[in-house]
Amino acid sequence: MASTIQALPTEVVYLITAGEVIDSLASVVRELVENSLDAGATRVVVSLWPHQWRIRVADNGCGMNLDDLRQAATAHSTSKIRSSADLWKINSLGFRGEALHSLTTLADLEILSRPVGGKLGWRINYGDGGEVVQVEVTAIAPGTVVTVSHLFGNCSSRRQGLPTAAQQMKAVQATIQQIALCHPHVTWQIWQNDRQWFTISPAATTGQLLPQILPQVRHGDLQEVKLELPNPPNSALQTPHSSLVTLDSALNLVVGLPDRCHRHRPDWVRVAINGRMVKTPELEQTILSAFHRTLPRDRYPICFLHLAISPDQINWNRNPAKTEIYLNEIIYWQEQIIQAINQALSISSTNLKEAVHTTRVSQLLKAAEAKGGYNFNPQNSNENHKTPNSCTDAINRVSTPNSLKAVAQVSNTYIVAEHSGGMWLVEQHIAHERVLYEQLCENWQLVPVEPAIILYQLSPAQVSQLQRIGLEIEPFGEQLWAVRNIPAPLQQRDDCAEAILELSWGGDLQTAQVAVACRSAIRNGTPMKQQEMQTLLDNWQRTRNPRTCPHGRPIYLSLEESALARFFRRNWVIGKSHGI
Repeated sequence: MASTIQALPTEVVYLITAGEVIDSLASVVRELVENSLDAGATRVVVSLWPHQWRIRVADNGCGMNLDDLRQAATAHSTSKIRSSADLWKINSLGFRGEALHSLTTLADLEILSRPVGGKLGWRINYGDGGEVVQVEVTAIAPGTVVTVSHLFGNCSSRRQGLPTAAQQMKAVQATIQQIALCHPHVTWQIWQNDRQWFTISPAATTGQLLPQILPQVRHGDLQEVKLELPNPPNSALQTPHSSLVTLDSALNLVVGLPDRCHRHRPDWVRVAINGRMVKTPELEQTILSAFHRTLPRDRYPICFLHLAISPDQINWNRNPAKTEIYLNEIIYWQEQIIQAINQALSISSTNLKEAVHTTRVSQLLKAAEAKGGYNFNPQNSNENHKTPNSCTDAINRVSTPNSLKAVAQVSNTYIVAEHSGGMWLVEQHIAHERVLYEQLCENWQLVPVEPAIILYQLSPAQVSQLQRIGLEIEPFGEQLWAVRNIPAPLQQRDDCAEAILELSWGGDLQTAQVAVACRSAIRNGTPMKQQEMQTLLDNWQRTRNPRTCPHGRPIYLSLEESALARFFRRNWVIGKSHGI
């Protein structure tokens, strides 16, 4: 096996962003784990002894031969790039060749490795500057084991300036979880002080893996969208090496459905690009904006975005830790993200899952069972022997607008809607509010009103607020004000003056649009004819964000056929139910 690790030419070294990358236990784990992933590992075991400042990372990657091991810890030595042109087509997590070299100056470094197909494994100890101190043959499975001991032992001030061991372990956990989200196919096993700390099992998709990291979130609370995207039309003009072949890109989006899960802080709005979590304020703000008026006040979405972009569209050489990047054609990617989020939040046959009813509806059915005159033990039911997809198939028959059929109205408040997979309860007021709000956002129209609406005793701030949202208002006498135009939906309402007064109390244009939509929507308690209910259902299903109203309240409750069948014991054999 030929040597693949080589020292970079001097001119390439000068082009690489310099800086300290080893500044904590978490940074050591990050660098070593990224090397494992670059080596093709599907299983990574991280062992930590924080009080001994010792770390070991073992993987089942491709391994290294003796020549590569001798070269691995020297300055700017790597197998991942060769020339300056390679900096514009980075396909690996690492490329600077500095991590292992930095470790030799800050700690004792030992590497054991055996290449796949190799007959011998080797163990090497490195001295200061990456010099090989000891070499010996060792028994090891194919893969690599890197052990870092006495980290910062020669920099006591560095150790004293670091957070406590508990805080550093928390940072290590966060680092591994972030990397695991980007590589869901990998098995992770983490040990602390010779005891298993936590594990992350592999999953087919990021959406299936996320509940291991956020246990309070169920898989049914998430929606995953995968899209193949063309590169930006002008991407070739933005690339220093236009002769490179530009591959198409992909977008993987996992969002928490706003009617089921959200956060107090924006700590789970995360963006990854080509296998690495990055800080991109522009894309993060785009995500937050796309969720605006779908969540309750002061709540934030759960969203993980992973973009697989052609390497010539990215400049990783901005920050030594590679957490910040330059991304070409940022506006194009923002537009694609907004479209993907809108697709994830819509209601269609492709994104209604079995777990729609696993939380609220299962609790509702259990409460109904508790009030019954008999008990039911689901362990005795044949339901447990059904295939996992038996319910999903029925639910997936729910399709596009017009798939919901209005059946009845309950308490003049809830519309009972039927579809091929079960039934829904839709609250008429907030469903109509969602329809009106999106219409107002697309066409905010002010119409003249005669006679003018007279308001009393407005403060200067209220007058300024009404002018800010476009209303024509002028003095009409002492403590009197005349409003000459109003939002179109309010012109037929008897409480128009009260609505204008409500708009005067502050907020931006969107806040005013929400207030108008709420004021104009059908009130709960209003009787509706069947055709009126059907029209409302059709319009509501066509909205961009049909799951919640602009205030963040859930609009519908889903009772699927399988849940109803389970509640009414339709799997029972009739003869047995009669005691025969």
